[in-house]
Amino acid sequence: MQISQVQQGYFTSKQAIVAGYADNTHTYHVRAGNWERVQRGIYRLTHLSPAEDGLTPAYLLWTRGRDDQPVGVLSHETALSYFDLGDFNPPKVHVTVPIGFRRNSQTPKAVVLHHATLTPSEITLMRGMPICRVVRALCDVLVKNILALEECRRLVKESRRRGLILDGEMEAAKANPMFSAVAGKLFR
Repeated sequence: MQISQVQQGYFTSKQAIVAGYADNTHTYHVRAGNWERVQRGIYRLTHLSPAEDGLTPAYLLWTRGRDDQPVGVLSHETALSYFDLGDFNPPKVHVTVPIGFRRNSQTPKAVVLHHATLTPSEITLMRGMPICRVVRALCDVLVKNILALEECRRLVKESRRRGLILDGEMEAAKANPMFSAVAGKLFR
């Protein structure tokens, strides 16, 4: 299944059906060892190497809406770790979903769910996954823990040196009512 390669071997039941696998054959593929059931409605092709990002792509698939499209974005410390910034190696995966996001199933234990409105300019793709850009991730971390201010200031300098912060991103964060207080302290 081509879509599963983009998603590091993971796919949804609906994606399997679109690819031509009848709904009543999914159990067969799991029992035969072709697929691994990761959680309800999410599978992994077993003949592919384990995903570079572990279960993270599956957690993003868990956030899919009625249209079967994931709405979650890797955020906070998780996003910073993908940019290889700081000493962030969070024990849980931080995912931001839209404010009105609802699921009938329980949030996976390894996921910390945040609700917020993200603009397209605050998101980038990395290894096929949507991830908050550095400025947004730093502001999110500071809102949660203002004690991280000095570390985040150091990361701003490093990010600018590495070209991870685009022109205008810091000003946009200062203009955002949600972040104006922390952004003013962070980007002075």
